[in-house]
Amino acid sequence: MIWHKCGLVYRPSGERWWARQYATIPTVEALDDRTLRVYFASLDERNYGRIGFVDLDARDPKRILAESPDPVLDLGETGTFDDCGVNASCAITVGDQCFLYYIGWQRCERVPYMLFSGLATSDDRKSFRRASRVPVLDRTDEEPFSRSAPFVMPVENGFRMWYWSCLRWSEGRNGLHYNNVIRHASSVDGIHWQSTNGICLEPEWPQEYSLGRPWVLRDGELYRMWFSIRSEDQPYRFGYAESNDGYEWVRKDSKVGIVRSESGWDSEMVCYPCVVDVGGRRYLFYNGNRHGATGFGCAILERD
Repeated sequence: MIWHKCGLVYRPSGERWWARQYATIPTVEALDDRTLRVYFASLDERNYGRIGFVDLDARDPKRILAESPDPVLDLGETGTFDDCGVNASCAITVGDQCFLYYIGWQRCERVPYMLFSGLATSDDRKSFRRASRVPVLDRTDEEPFSRSAPFVMPVENGFRMWYWSCLRWSEGRNGLHYNNVIRHASSVDGIHWQSTNGICLEPEWPQEYSLGRPWVLRDGELYRMWFSIRSEDQPYRFGYAESNDGYEWVRKDSKVGIVRSESGWDSEMVCYPCVVDVGGRRYLFYNGNRHGATGFGCAILERD
């Protein structure tokens, strides 16, 4: 793959109470052939995250058409799994509704936080209501730490999900960190999920310790996944993998075709990929330095 970087697309001005800084984990929904809605999370003065959006011209994704004045999804109730922040992760159309799968943050004492996956729905895409006060991906005996960052694909007779799962927390050279893999789940209704056994993708231990934010497309019979990689020696970077069935994956990171820039907003890292096809083009939206502190940008696929 060869991607042409279009540059920085959006970062909040800091004027809104809920969006003082950051536009992290861009999550794109194609409203039509001309409009892309990008959900993202911004932080307030206390570093609590809420979800808003910008609408972009699909023919010129650096052209902003609209911006949400208020968050479309606020914090959860005090004490719930998402009371410290919410991040968009995947948005799909189910019937007449938009299903917005999101990451719920809860700060902790012995580890920095726990992350579990929530679901919010909307009839008008201007405000979302939670499907439940508890996660759609909650703790299990096999996965007791965190289960989140879901990507959901509608398929015949149901839905498929790829998500990251924390195996354990461990002390590294730079302090305590999670160790994450990517797993798979399935659902009939998009609400109740059953994880399949086994791991789809895992880091190349010990150099890497986390794979995260999977994004999956299906080109014909081929499943293609983009994801983020974390390691002790390098900042965030992109990975890429292929599969014939969506369960067993082969990493082909050398084909990903996009790396950090020499200077500017994405010179330190690239992370949280989101790939969308619209109007005969394939776009890659992503975050750069400091996990989205500099906003999000995009690239267009020039050659596969």
